[in-house]
Amino acid sequence: MLFLLSLAPLFITATECLMLPSNLDTSICPLGQFPCGNLSVCLPQLLHCNGHRDCANGADEENCVDNSGWPKLFDTIQSARGNRVMLEDDIHECELDLAPEQCTCRRRMINCSNQQLHSVPLVSSNVTILDLKENKIRLLSDGGFQKYQKLERLFLQNNKLRSISRLAFSGLFRLKTLFLSHNRITSLKAGVFKDLHSLEWLIMDNNKIAKIVPGSFSGLQSVYFLFLLNNSIRELPKDSICAEMPRLNWLDLEGNKIHVVRSSVFQECITVLSLRKNKIRKIQQGALSQMSKLVDLDLSNNLIAELPPSLFTNLQDLQQLNISFNPLNHIPENQFDLLTHLQSLIIEDVEIPNIHNRMFGNLVNLSHIYFKKFQYCSYAPHVRSCKPNSDGISSFENLLANILLRVFVWVMACVTCFGNLFVICMRSFIVTENCQHTMSIKSLCCADCLMGFYLFCLGAFDIKFQGEYNKHAQIWMESWECKLVGSMAMLSSEVSVMLLTYMTLEKYFCIVFPFSHFRAGRGQTLCTLAAIWGLGFFITVIPFFSYDTFGNFYGRNGVCFPLQSDSTEKPGARGYSISIFLGLNLLAFVTIVFSYSSMFYSIHKTGAKTAERSVLSREVTIAKRFFFIVFTDALCWIPIFLLKAVSLTQADIPGTITSWVVIFILPINSALNPILYTLTTSSFQEKLKQCLQRKRSHAQESGKSFTLVSIHIHTA
Repeated sequence: MLFLLSLAPLFITATECLMLPSNLDTSICPLGQFPCGNLSVCLPQLLHCNGHRDCANGADEENCVDNSGWPKLFDTIQSARGNRVMLEDDIHECELDLAPEQCTCRRRMINCSNQQLHSVPLVSSNVTILDLKENKIRLLSDGGFQKYQKLERLFLQNNKLRSISRLAFSGLFRLKTLFLSHNRITSLKAGVFKDLHSLEWLIMDNNKIAKIVPGSFSGLQSVYFLFLLNNSIRELPKDSICAEMPRLNWLDLEGNKIHVVRSSVFQECITVLSLRKNKIRKIQQGALSQMSKLVDLDLSNNLIAELPPSLFTNLQDLQQLNISFNPLNHIPENQFDLLTHLQSLIIEDVEIPNIHNRMFGNLVNLSHIYFKKFQYCSYAPHVRSCKPNSDGISSFENLLANILLRVFVWVMACVTCFGNLFVICMRSFIVTENCQHTMSIKSLCCADCLMGFYLFCLGAFDIKFQGEYNKHAQIWMESWECKLVGSMAMLSSEVSVMLLTYMTLEKYFCIVFPFSHFRAGRGQTLCTLAAIWGLGFFITVIPFFSYDTFGNFYGRNGVCFPLQSDSTEKPGARGYSISIFLGLNLLAFVTIVFSYSSMFYSIHKTGAKTAERSVLSREVTIAKRFFFIVFTDALCWIPIFLLKAVSLTQADIPGTITSWVVIFILPINSALNPILYTLTTSSFQEKLKQCLQRKRSHAQESGKSFTLVSIHIHTA
């Protein structure tokens, strides 16, 4: 901060002579590509500023730091200083005749910080720097500093000041820096700073100032920087800021309670304006029309739903604009047309449903742009540095950002499809006594096969878009292919959940109530299976009925599965996904856990009546089997429940978690169900063994017959 204080006298000169550099010369490269420095090699946008050296000379990772706006101004100021370095004087002797014992003195500076002082101490009149921070001073009385007319810096932050007398700073004609931050000041009296003609820095952040009274800053003819962060200011006075502080350049009002920015409330003097973290809902037409010198404007973290069409008129010198984290639902295509010198545009966490290349076409000097979705970067191909590079699921290059995901999606797809198709074939050829159970198993395998086909589709489209996914991302997520793939995964998941619940309940009634007459027949089983598939299909297609209610339900990410919620999700879609993942699926999981626990208890209770070792061994086997069934269900569903619940709190969940859940966790049941419900069951193994033995016997008999025939022919 002290370094910045020393730059203040050069500030105006720097802002007036600041040259706005043009964007990188891309005339030698096609649109969407940029040169490797002075080489003729061109690389696409996605390879620039991605953390990897793709150019032979490393030029693709140069000039990636965004220093637009104020950082560039200070760079210019530093250059204007001729790289002079401020060296602290080594002289430590005190040059003051009077200094409090508990304070330290160095030349003409007094440091009384954190000394439990309740009032301003007496020091020599020739003091130039007075540090009183972190004390317990409650009041600044009239004329308290009047005899310190050589004072240049006064630090009063972190005290308990509630009010400042009107004449508290009288006589401080040479004061350049005044810190009043982190106090309890609620208001400023008119004319309280009237003698501070040389003041350049006024820092009053983290107080409780609710209103700026006209005349509060009168006399501050030299102030460059005014910081009023984290106060309680609700509105700004019209025609007073620049009238009282004509040289004001940096006005920081972050963290206040401003609701409306009224017309012409800001004047021409301001170069940097920060209004972030207020409660601004409306900006009136012409509110910024007089700010022709504005270089940096920050409107982020407010409640702005709509920007006036001509809000940025007359802001030709604006270099950096931040409108992030606002509930903007529409940005006109010509909103930024007049900002021809803009170098950095920040639109993070803003949905732009009407995004188009036309929106950023006139921003010829734009070098950095920040979106909510990396897919939007394809609409600003002339901007060299576009962030983010990925949403954790997909990247600029690939639908699946991680190489492990791109490999694993094929592994899971093959395992899932092969296992379930194998069981379907084996169940079709091997005749069992319980035909109804076989129908349920085959139906479950069909549902699980759909999950394998879903993974195959993701892998296929990942290969199709390889190396240029960013160009197709938005179209892909809005396409019928994405909706079809997503609905296939939803159908597979929900039908599988309901079939597992049905099969569990069927087994539960047979074991817990063995003497009941509940035994599903062939017709009843067919009706139940048809009803489950019908309900699953209905659950899947409901989001297609109303776009206004559900939005693009299946196309909110690259994997087309509606698992994660965010602030832009429509209420209807959020409620529907909650009812599915935290309603139906959670109820099914609880039912399965309860049923298997009851079945094991019933078996144990029956086995306790006999002391045979075989019964105990059978209980252990059953317990292991039940444990693995419940464990795999929990392994699949609990992470999904947790992810869905956490996403509802609007917590920031990395996309990598979602992608791993969809590619690895979600298909677990589909891949393991054939093993748990068929391949490891003793009845199926016995039937398979008998079938193989019959085939072997038949082969041996055929071999013997062939041998006898051969002998007979040879003998003849």
